[in-house]
Amino acid sequence: MAAIKFCGITRREDAEYAAALGAGYVGLILAGGPRKLTVERAAEVVRTLPRTLKRVGVFGDQSDDEILRAADVIGLDVLQLHPVAGAIERVRRLRRASSADLWPVLRVADGVLPADAEELADAAGAFLLDAHVPGVMGGAGVTFDWSAAADAVHRLRAGKRLIVAGGLRPTNVAAAISVFAPDVVDVASGVEQTPGIKDHHLMRAFRDASQGVAAGA
Repeated sequence: MAAIKFCGITRREDAEYAAALGAGYVGLILAGGPRKLTVERAAEVVRTLPRTLKRVGVFGDQSDDEILRAADVIGLDVLQLHPVAGAIERVRRLRRASSADLWPVLRVADGVLPADAEELADAAGAFLLDAHVPGVMGGAGVTFDWSAAADAVHRLRAGKRLIVAGGLRPTNVAAAISVFAPDVVDVASGVEQTPGIKDHHLMRAFRDASQGVAAGA
């Protein structure tokens, strides 16, 4: 069964509800966009959560030192790394410097994976799929062409952990699981009232749909 990551968490009550639903991960945006948190605010949001709920820090172009400081202050279990120049070397450096898991983001355009997808996935031992939306890092609520990407993803996986994001919501997460059989399904805008403010009814519906629970059960 795929674990759930509720991403773009900005409020403690949403993080606590994610824990109550049995989610595996909460995502804290430390890069940019309307869900961005400071390191100190992110640490406060997750302070009371059980350690069984893993903390994911989402990074953009921060330096290695900034990423490692955030990981230490917040207690991050996973470093989610959006594409930057020199991404492969960054993954290799951080893997040496940190005990956290690394999830490099592969942005899929027209069903095609990035040219460096294999090297990134090999360097990290995991990879996260998201839709490529020009000018937007993530959380845009846009799906990518699952059927077009499926064969390449399955070849790339080869024992690596697979996280699927990009426009997931209660109405389509079961289909994404059917196509990719991922280790983790990742949702942000698909369970929100407004950016960064989660809708608890949608969070529960997403959890139920990902576990094959019928609506209203």
